[in-house]
Amino acid sequence: MSITAAMVNELRKETDAGMMACKNALTEANGDFEKAKAILRTKGQASAEKKSGRTAAEGLVVVKVANDGKSAAMVEINSETDFVARDQNFTQFANQVSETILKHSVTDVEKLAELTLQGTSETVEHARKNLVAKLGENIQVRRAVVLSGDAITGYTHSGRIGVLVNMKGGDATIAKDIAMHIAASNPVVVSAEEVSKELIDKEREIYKAQAQASGKPAEIVQKMIDGRINKYLEEVSLLGQPFVKDDKMKVSQLLKSHQAEVIQFVRYQVGEGIEKKEHNFAEEVMAQVQG
Repeated sequence: MSITAAMVNELRKETDAGMMACKNALTEANGDFEKAKAILRTKGQASAEKKSGRTAAEGLVVVKVANDGKSAAMVEINSETDFVARDQNFTQFANQVSETILKHSVTDVEKLAELTLQGTSETVEHARKNLVAKLGENIQVRRAVVLSGDAITGYTHSGRIGVLVNMKGGDATIAKDIAMHIAASNPVVVSAEEVSKELIDKEREIYKAQAQASGKPAEIVQKMIDGRINKYLEEVSLLGQPFVKDDKMKVSQLLKSHQAEVIQFVRYQVGEGIEKKEHNFAEEVMAQVQG
């Protein structure tokens, strides 16, 4: 059967696949549209599986706050390059995933994959695999979180850092300031009391070795260690940090002045904790030149 340009265009509109992929699928299916769609889906899944082992450390963090402000979802979706992360198809998928998470309050990535993607009739996983086939990169839904409370504030910075804050008291302005501070200063916990004993002990051993190397008396060494620990606890706790907009004031003082309290926060940054493959393009070119 002769495959016409009109047939290829129609299949392309229905599937979003490339022109050559549509033409080849129609040829293989002898012009049968349903068979051609099945062929494209199969090849798309195969393409997704093939690319799944490639490092995806770029991407987007998307925040979606419910209309009543009492719940919000945040998700990190990774791609291999920043170029693909800015693609309209990628950003649309990321936003639809965040809406799906908020609607179903599901944060387990495997369970999320089985849900119907918001605004579509296909599952999140099926949409992801189709996107992999279309954009040619490994794309992964990495992690997600949902916060609920009296007042949830969401903030994103350039799509690379996202923050959710659960607060009591204060107002929208102070809530946004706190979210922006968390994005900029990256605290680990709300208060120093929340830092685990294991983490403190680990830091104490480091400071102990450094202090003992100074050759000072034991009592001075102990004071040096205690001082370093106290400074460390201030650095990693939100309440102990200097406010990013006014470093003469600590966040704890700012919150107190507005009769506000931070109950919980979550901060995501694109690619954090993912080991990226370093490329030396000069060496790669030289290797090619040398055969």
